[in-house]
Amino acid sequence: MSGTDVRASVASGVRLGRMSFVWRPWLVLVTLLLAAATFLVFCLSISVGDFPIDLSRVLATIVGRGEQVDEFVIMDLRMPRALAGLVVGVALGVSGAITQSIARNPLASPDILGITGGAGAVAVFSVTVSGSAAAAAVDSVGLSAAALGGGLATGLLVYFLAWRRGIDGFRLILIGISVSAVMEAVTTWLLVSADIKDVARAQAWLVGSLDNRSWDEVRVALWCSLALLVVVAAASFQFKPLHLGDDVAAGLGVRHSRVRAVLLLCAVLLAAVAVSAAGPVPFVALVAPQVAMRLARRPTPPLVASGLVGALLLIGADLTARAGLPVSLPVGVVTAAIGGPFLVYLLVRANLK
Repeated sequence: MSGTDVRASVASGVRLGRMSFVWRPWLVLVTLLLAAATFLVFCLSISVGDFPIDLSRVLATIVGRGEQVDEFVIMDLRMPRALAGLVVGVALGVSGAITQSIARNPLASPDILGITGGAGAVAVFSVTVSGSAAAAAVDSVGLSAAALGGGLATGLLVYFLAWRRGIDGFRLILIGISVSAVMEAVTTWLLVSADIKDVARAQAWLVGSLDNRSWDEVRVALWCSLALLVVVAAASFQFKPLHLGDDVAAGLGVRHSRVRAVLLLCAVLLAAVAVSAAGPVPFVALVAPQVAMRLARRPTPPLVASGLVGALLLIGADLTARAGLPVSLPVGVVTAAIGGPFLVYLLVRANLK
């Protein structure tokens, strides 16, 4: 790190009465810039379509001063999709930041740990299997709830299998890869043995897409994500000492096992909520924390910046998939094209150390 980077990353302590916190100017600046960029791309995504709308009219409609035609196009047709991209991106970014921080490994993301694979397997089961009591029960609660339950169950399975008087990052990743492979095999078997019409529906969901999002789906994902983010914010103050090691954290009065378990559960639920809302969108949870960490010049992924990078990446990828390519594609195809080379970069960089 150069002298300029060191000066930009200087932190200072601030005390307000009995409360104290660390003031990091560079992190605050990066977070504000990411928030501004995310809002700009969010508005741009709403403005682009078969009926183009100027950004000024988009802003006027958002604050309640738009024309009736603009309100219908923006609020009824385009806002659910854009808002779904924002919520899913934030959820995946924060989930990836937590898992990578706990495992102390840049490869520890919901994609690698099998959480999205488990959610996808249960969702495919609900689509392709018919006639059984289990399928009827799954269909009664809907595809989104099935994916949410599958992601949560898979995350808990990986956690309990990896637990050996604590969580070791390397063991967590190995078990996550193994469980992910099993879930992929189950998904493949379901697709091979299912009716061709059900396979087409399941494949469209498995790619990861923001198409045809409804306000009901967005509201569920939004409120679930907000509730989980509040828990993450409350626990994050005790999470920071864990980066210094369990012994140091215990000396500071932090119950590291409980804090780690709560945050990992929140990460699993955030990833499951994201998958239930948009399908298993690949690599966002892997890429976003690493990009945020490098932008913020921090040794660990910052949670807020990671969520903003995730939202910026997902909304930008959806905008590219809709308007930047000759043929409209699901957003998961674009994120896979971005995340695949980035994963190779992380592996090569790790081997060079």
